[in-house]
Amino acid sequence: MNSKMLIALTALVLSLCTVTWAAEDGQALYKAKCASCHGANGEGKPSMKAPPIKGSSLTSKLPDHITKGDSKMKPPHNKGIPGVTEEQAKAIAEYVKTLN
Repeated sequence: MNSKMLIALTALVLSLCTVTWAAEDGQALYKAKCASCHGANGEGKPSMKAPPIKGSSLTSKLPDHITKGDSKMKPPHNKGIPGVTEEQAKAIAEYVKTLN
């Protein structure tokens, strides 16, 4: 195998690993930060008035919702979720897309 092909193959493997790690991180972050209210599978918890997010059409807005909040929402979503970075919020949003 020539060196150019080896470099290309290595880059491909590393990029695939990064995608897998991000998905795993999103799942772990969701479980740690979101599941207690929105349910393990995104089904929501009516008793807490926490809406389902499984199948939501708002996943593209989810990272901003997580990091910045919305003043019209009730806590904890009236402000950003403490300790969640933009990259982590994107990983959570990507995980939520898989809950469909």
